[in-house]
Formats: sequence, structure tokens, C-alpha cells
Amino acid sequence: VQLVESGGGSVQAGGSLRLSCAASGSTYIRKCMGWFRQAPGKEREGVAVLYSLGGSPDYADSVKGRFTISQDSAKNTVFLQMNSLKPEDTAMYYCAFRPGYCYLSRDLFGFWGQGTQVTVS
Repeated sequence: VQLVESGGGSVQAGGSLRLSCAASGSTYIRKCMGWFRQAPGKEREGVAVLYSLGGSPDYADSVKGRFTISQDSAKNTVFLQMNSLKPEDTAMYYCAFRPGYCYLSRDLFGFWGQGTQVTVS
């Protein structure tokens, strides 16, 4: 499975960005795709994950009410709409994929994108 992210960039506090992640090479129907982030000197942490067959997304407490994860199943693509961005949201954002159910835990994901930088000033 290959994952390609896009949509990162620099924005002022309070602004918005939308990240996209396109998956290729997957034939899984039941799958989880999501977003993790890693700031300099910190561990990679879960941001949001979404199960392919529906159900409620799972969000980190720090982004609830500000970030929204969604998917286009036909295009095997997942999105992360980020509003009301804060300087503490600055990080490299990684798309992740795993067959089966969703967990907001980096150790359970085996497929990762290259990352896209988000900088909030």
C-alpha cells in the first residue's frame, strides 16, 4: 500500500488547512486510514482515524472540535480539515493505513506516507 499526502503548508494561528491522502495498491474493504503527527523532539501521536465502513471517527482530545476527518471511498482517499489552527499544531503530519478496525495508536499501523509539514505561526 502506498500513501501520498498533500495539502500541508504555513498558516497563521486561527487559519485552516486541508490535508489529503491517497492510497494505492490496496484491495482491502475493511480498513482504517488516519492521521498522525510528530513535532520536533516529540513522539508521533494520533490525530484522527476513520474506519472505511462507517462509524464515528476517533480524535485526539487536543483536536476535537477543530479537526474533521473524512473519506472518499471511491477514490481511496482520506482528508483532514483543520480549522482554528494553533501554534502547537505545528508538526509533520503523516497519513497511515491499516487493514481492519481503527485504533488511534501508531504501533498498530504498518503503512505510512512520507509526511507533509504543517506550520502554524
